[in-house]
Parts: sequence; C-alpha cells; structure tokens
Amino acid sequence: MSVDDVRADVAKLHELLVRYGLVIWTGGNISGRVPGEDLFVIKPSGVEYDDLTAANMILCDLDGTVVEGQHAPSSDTAAHAYVYRNMANVNGIVHTHSTYATAWAARGEAIPCVITGQADEFGGEIPVGPFAIIGDDSIGRGIVATLDGHRSRAVLMQNHGVFTIGSSPRDAVKAAVITEDVARTVHIARQLGTPLPITAEAIDALFFRYQNIYGQPQDARFDQHYGQDPSGALA
Repeated sequence: MSVDDVRADVAKLHELLVRYGLVIWTGGNISGRVPGEDLFVIKPSGVEYDDLTAANMILCDLDGTVVEGQHAPSSDTAAHAYVYRNMANVNGIVHTHSTYATAWAARGEAIPCVITGQADEFGGEIPVGPFAIIGDDSIGRGIVATLDGHRSRAVLMQNHGVFTIGSSPRDAVKAAVITEDVARTVHIARQLGTPLPITAEAIDALFFRYQNIYGQPQDARFDQHYGQDPSGALA
C-alpha cells in the first residue's frame, strides 16, 4: 500500500467508529502504518468525523513528527508513534472512549473472560493499563508495557479509555468494536448475578480455534504477524 492508500483506508475506517457508537464529537482516532516505511497516517486533531477525508489525514514519522499535512495531528500521536516504534508487527491502532469499556477503565478493572466471544478474540481478560497524561508518549509506554506478552489486542487505560492494536487499521477497529460489546455484555451479566467462569483450558481452545481455523483460508490472522507462539503468548 502507498501513502495515499493508507490515507484513504484510515479516513474511511473512522466511519465505523461512528457506526458502532464508539465515539462522540471529535474524540477518538485511528492510525495506520505505511508498509515498508518508517511512517504512519493518523487522524487530525479536533476535526469532526463528517469532515474527515483522505486529504486531511496527517502523515508522521515514527518519532511523531509531522511529515505531511495541513492540520495538527491527533493529541495521541506521540502514543501511537511509541507503539509503532516498539511493536514492529503492529500496523494499526485505534483509540476510543466507548461508554461501557471506558466505565471499566474508570474503575481500573480488567474485564474478566466469561463469554466465548471474548475468549475467541482476546484469549482472556482485557487488561488495564496505567494512568497516563495525554500529550506525550506516556500512554504509548503504558500500552506497550501492558500488551507486550499478552494475548489481548485491547487495553483499558485507567481513567481514560480504550486502545486497540492490530495487523491492520481495520483489524484494530474490529478489536475496538468487540471490546465495547464485551464490556457491555459482561457489565449486564454482573447486574444479574455472578458470571460463570470459563476454564483456562477452554479459553485456550477457543482462542486457538478462532485464530487458526475460523473463517476463510485467505483471512490474515494477527498471530501470523504479531509473533504469537501456539500458546498465544508473544514470541
């Protein structure tokens, strides 16, 4: 993919954040790595979703410095840059303040793995990352520290919101959509009583099946790019 391809892809994917109710006003962002280059594309800061186009996406280097673009980049640019520098197989990052997942983040509580869909997608709990101030690479450091060695592609940054990673920007969007669905479902289950646990062995089996067997043979699996061994840990 060229820079223009990534610009177009990232701009269009923002529509999915609106469609699935993961963002309001101008909050949230998506970025995508430019294949074969030390560059990534990210949403401009403070621009409404209806006004996002390929042309106003911002091109940055892996230090977070703007290379090309007429607008200021997202306030989370330094965090995205840190993740790309330190997780070479991550090619897409999404940030949202989706309601239910952010409520878990506000409590500093990981989402326990009590539904099969969460086991499929994340291979266990969705963890909590440390509190960090917006604007520098502190959030990025927290993301990497939390997800390095973890099967989850989502992290709840304490008192802040959701960050997800993926083999592509679309893969990271999928993780963000499913994170909110899981957060809502598990919250409702807790209002009804104590959710029944899933054994570690069953979680492993569900994760392996979904990541390696489910879907069509040509589907790209994140573990192929992310360096996961058969147990699901990062290699």
